[in-house]
Amino acid sequence: MSFSGKVKKELCRTPLNRACCALAESCGVLLYAGGFGAGEARIVTESEEFAQRLPALFEKAFSVQFDVLPEENGSGKRIFRLHSEDKLARVWQALGYDRRQHYALHVNFALLEEEHCRSAFLRGAFLAGGSVTDPSKRYHLELATAHLQVGRETEALLRDMGFEPKSTMRSGNTVTYFKHSENIEDLLTLLGAPAAAMEIMSAKVEKSMRNTVNRRVNCDAANLDKSVEASRAQVEALTRLTDAGVLKTLSAELQEVAVARLLQPELSLAELAETFDPPLTKSCLNHRMRKLMQLAREEKTT
Repeated sequence: MSFSGKVKKELCRTPLNRACCALAESCGVLLYAGGFGAGEARIVTESEEFAQRLPALFEKAFSVQFDVLPEENGSGKRIFRLHSEDKLARVWQALGYDRRQHYALHVNFALLEEEHCRSAFLRGAFLAGGSVTDPSKRYHLELATAHLQVGRETEALLRDMGFEPKSTMRSGNTVTYFKHSENIEDLLTLLGAPAAAMEIMSAKVEKSMRNTVNRRVNCDAANLDKSVEASRAQVEALTRLTDAGVLKTLSAELQEVAVARLLQPELSLAELAETFDPPLTKSCLNHRMRKLMQLAREEKTT
């Protein structure tokens, strides 16, 4: 499964609790699906989890069922269609659009007054028209829509939320994108994919570690190798705890040590201890790190 597929799988675990958020998410889906117009709503996806989520999402948002569903146990592209007049009328009315007028579709900001609804809208946009590159290769996340005004307004929405997206045109689509890992991490966390955000952070730590090793390769080789190996083992152990969902269940002190090590793998324990406020003793930090390593070993054997 691609990294984008893993992210969409995680996003689809977000419960459909609020009707307002289901409506906002559905709006994002339709505006970024590429097949929404006066006569039909057409959504195509290769994500099995998104395909499973869509019927429940539209039932929650509009109280409608799709007229055409993909074949059961089908693979590849899965196609959903709405073409019944009464169902389309209900969808357009719920979204605040007038089908009798011929104008470019836009983002209805009246649906996005609450922060959780904004997050839901962007989650729907990503599920239908988004992708993110494997962080081991490069950092790139994008949202692509066929509706020019929608792309511009989504960019404005993201800026209002504190992000700094860029935009371009590609094959007739408006593409809003990010290339800075911090923005991608924050956005994925906002949408409901914190595990994917942590994976990007871990990949960044690994790249930083490799760069550090390369820069210091001509230094004291024996001590450096020992330090790097210990740091690598710690990062691998902490990543394993994160992926297993164990880290978030631990005490604040242990979580603080884990995050500090992941963000600064090049530091020795003594140097890392000095970064805390107030600073920790090397003995205290070493004790907490040993506890984390023991937990990781136990997790590996389960």
